[in-house]
Amino acid sequence: MADLRTYNVVVLGIGFLLIFTAFTTCGNIEQTVVKSLNGTNFTGSGYHSLGIIYGVFSFCNILAPMIVAIIGAQFTMFLSGILYSGYIAVFIIPSTWSFYFTSVLIGFGAAMLWTAQGLFLVENSDASTINRNTGVFWALLQCSMLFGNLYIYFDWKGKAEISDADRKIIFAALLVISLLGTLSFLALRKVRQLEDAQSEEEGQSLLSARVIDNHGNLQNKNHIVVKFLHGIQRGIYGTCIGATSHFGDAAKGLVGISGLIVGVGEIVGGGLFGLLMKNNRFRRTSVVFLGMVVHFVAFYLIFLNIPDDAPVVLQTSSQHKPYLTPSVSIALLCSFLLGLGDSCFNTQLYSILGRVYAEQSAPAFAIFKFIQSICAAVAFFYSGYVLLTWQLLVMVIMGFFGTLCFFVVERIQNASADSQEY
Repeated sequence: MADLRTYNVVVLGIGFLLIFTAFTTCGNIEQTVVKSLNGTNFTGSGYHSLGIIYGVFSFCNILAPMIVAIIGAQFTMFLSGILYSGYIAVFIIPSTWSFYFTSVLIGFGAAMLWTAQGLFLVENSDASTINRNTGVFWALLQCSMLFGNLYIYFDWKGKAEISDADRKIIFAALLVISLLGTLSFLALRKVRQLEDAQSEEEGQSLLSARVIDNHGNLQNKNHIVVKFLHGIQRGIYGTCIGATSHFGDAAKGLVGISGLIVGVGEIVGGGLFGLLMKNNRFRRTSVVFLGMVVHFVAFYLIFLNIPDDAPVVLQTSSQHKPYLTPSVSIALLCSFLLGLGDSCFNTQLYSILGRVYAEQSAPAFAIFKFIQSICAAVAFFYSGYVLLTWQLLVMVIMGFFGTLCFFVVERIQNASADSQEY
């Protein structure tokens, strides 16, 4: 049973690795590809597409648990992978209507995919393995960011546009990768959930992870706060590096390197905090606190090293001067710290959701992604208008209160578990 569950978690991670290697690469070069199509009948905008995806993603999470419950997690992930592949295929023979239509479909597919993933991960975990399985999945998922940015750095850097023939070859290759990831979901095997297959100790551990009625409402509200406060995206950092005039012609290439380093930080954090830590109750709060400190250090260094107007400049490079002379080493160190801190939060959020909502994982993960995607859409909107200093201040404040709320949720869970022992 244990070997089968581990097999499922690894295959699940590989499927997401392949799909999101293709999708991350597609998203990172999307706007450049769209610009190269300006001379044709194509009039789409990569930014509008992202807005549609996040918007649809947010609201489809409301329906996701019901759909996953009806057709099952495995088949839901397979169908969602088809939708992701369809979005990539649009760039082979692009048209404006299909571009926006598949943006709607992938928003729907994303809600289904992540809800089903959360349910499937919990079904293949127990109280003693949820942290390990989360770490395995997260590390494999973040490899997609690493591979996508490797391609951008070695093959895409410096290109202002792309030829029609090259575009078709590139996206055909990405389509094949995405379809392979989709087909890997068919290799997942069902785990029979039999009560007599669990030891009495394991069953009690799972029971203690549930929310008792006296604390249910408060715990749910605090989870929503945690998801809201940590839903703010940090994807603008690469854009800020690319807009820093002091880096000169190397700035655009540094965007790809920064993405690589963020991916390394995510993988290191996922492996370290997901695989090596066994004491769930103590370690979760320690890891989340470490994530907050790591992020605060990164925010402070970014504040000193990156020009204040870097997020808001469009056609030109930054004009403001930072407190320090911009350093490539410091910029890439911040990339690593952002990835490491992000993995601290995400591995522990997945872990606590899997334990607290062991029997209601689909709705829990749907709410998680609903709040996260709304915040990502809001951050995507304001990031191009608000100076970097204020954006960092917002993240510091939200990070502090989000960590505090996580501590409250953990304490409530521990109190619930203790009450079950008497």
